This record gives sequence, structure tokens and C-alpha cells, in this order.
Amino acid sequence: MAMAFVCHLSFLTSLLVLSSLINTSTATTRKLSALVQEQPLVLKYHNGPLLKGNFTVNLVWYGKFSPIQRSILIDFLQSLNSRKTPPPSVSSWWKTTEKYKAGSSNLLLGKQILDESYSLGKSLKTSHIVALAAKADHKNAINVVFTATDVAVDGFCMSRCGTHGSARGSGLDKKSKFAYVWVGNSVSQCPGQCAWPFHQPIYGPQTPPLVSPNGDVGVDGMVINLATVLAGTVTNPFDNGYFQGPASAPLEAVSACTGVFGKGAYPGYAGQVLVDKTTGASYNARGVNGRKYLLPAMWDPQTSTCSTLV
Repeated sequence: MAMAFVCHLSFLTSLLVLSSLINTSTATTRKLSALVQEQPLVLKYHNGPLLKGNFTVNLVWYGKFSPIQRSILIDFLQSLNSRKTPPPSVSSWWKTTEKYKAGSSNLLLGKQILDESYSLGKSLKTSHIVALAAKADHKNAINVVFTATDVAVDGFCMSRCGTHGSARGSGLDKKSKFAYVWVGNSVSQCPGQCAWPFHQPIYGPQTPPLVSPNGDVGVDGMVINLATVLAGTVTNPFDNGYFQGPASAPLEAVSACTGVFGKGAYPGYAGQVLVDKTTGASYNARGVNGRKYLLPAMWDPQTSTCSTLV
């Protein structure tokens, strides 16, 4: 959204509220707040390393996900660097990350671990998330943990819908840091907070929810939160990259533009997006295998505005 005006933070979502855990971590949160930025939005660069180059994305599926649910998220990840999808594409959205200290972040799908037996139980702390992420390879990797609908995670719904951070490996890998991401399926716990705009909000204007592009409110909401924390991961992996505010609760590449999906967005209104004529589903990005997604705005460091695809 090439606009000179300042981005509005949705009442449905809020500033990142996650204190430093393990090493450092940040989260995408959906606290209900209507904070308006009165000054031009600028994410300061704090001189730390960014994740530029080739990185493998390893997935840990914790709990039960259907094959269709897994394919929605996998197709999104494979769309990030795809050059074959027509505009507006997921890859053109991701390309904005190249403007952060020039250089591309190429994410390649790696190994997948299925943990359908809930090996750590159904109530997880951040230390459990890190332990699950550590099961995957560490070298040049971003390890993503997805939790199913019946898994409670510390802070989930109350202050966050997803997290990214870093941790050190174990054994021979103790000296190496790896980036991790967690995103939960909120459909049975707090869809009004973590799956908006595909579900009625808990508070605020009760506008009709949008139809989710892949027919799964929980997983399409996960895509929004995954996009948010992945962008934060590559542009602020170790809490010394690009962000505004305190390092313990920063505004990052996408969380700085929370609640904005299309032009004209304001608190409670996602903005002008595309609508599928057949299904009535709302989207603003095309991905591989004919997928459609609704992706949040990303702050553009060249224009200092929240940029949307449509």
C-alpha cells in the first residue's frame, strides 16, 4: 500500500507482547487495541545480523492435522520463493523482505516431524516449544512448530498467536544458534483474536467475517500469523535487527502493520481485498497449486509505509 499516511493498528490485534524467553523471542499478538500511530512509522535497524541467503524450513506438526490442513501451510511456504505464480503473488509479498539491508531470504522446505501422540502433553510452555523445534536440523534452518486446535500454549490467545525466537543447539551444536517459529491453530480457543478477519471479533465493530480462502478458518488464520512471524524472523532474528520500540516487545516488519490487508483498512476493517467469484472467499495473494491466501501488510523500508499487495 504505497501511501504516505500512517498505518493503523487494528483493535483486534496489538503490539507484540512477549518477554525474552530462552534467548530472545517475539510474537504476533492479537490483543484488542485501537492504537493509532501519529508519527511516521520507522523501524530502526539495530545493526544485528539478518537471515539472508538460503535457509531450510523444517516443520514439526504437534497434534493432529489433516493432510489438507498440512498442504495449505506447506503450499504457502513453497509459494514464498516461487516465480511461477501470477500476480498478486505470495512471492511478490515476500520480496519486500529483500529491501531490509538488501539481499534475499530464500526459504526451502526441509524435513517434517509428525508428533500426533502429544509427546509433551497438551499444555505447553515456551521451553516445550523450543524443545520441539530443537528436534529438527539446526544448520541454516528455521524450525517451525505448528500446534493443533486442542493444544494450549503459554500466552496463546491472551497475548500472542505466534512466536519467533532463537535458541542454541545441544550436543555438538551448542555453539550454533537456530531460529524457531511457533504458530497455533486458534479455531477452538480464540478465533476472534487469532483468526480475524475470518471470524467475528470478540470486541469492537461486529462486521461480517470474511470467507477464508481455503475453507478452513483456523488454518487460514495460521497462515496470517505464520507470515507475520516469518517476516519478523528474517528481518529481526536475534532481537537486534529491524524493529521499533523495546526489544522485548517490538514492532516488526508485519506486526507494525497489524490489521491491514488491503487499501483503506482501519480498525475492524481489513481493507479492499479480492473476492473469488465462485466461492466468495477473500484473498490478496496467489500461491502454488492454485492456492489463494490473505496476507497482512508489510512495512516497506524504502517508503516507510505499510505495503499491501492490493
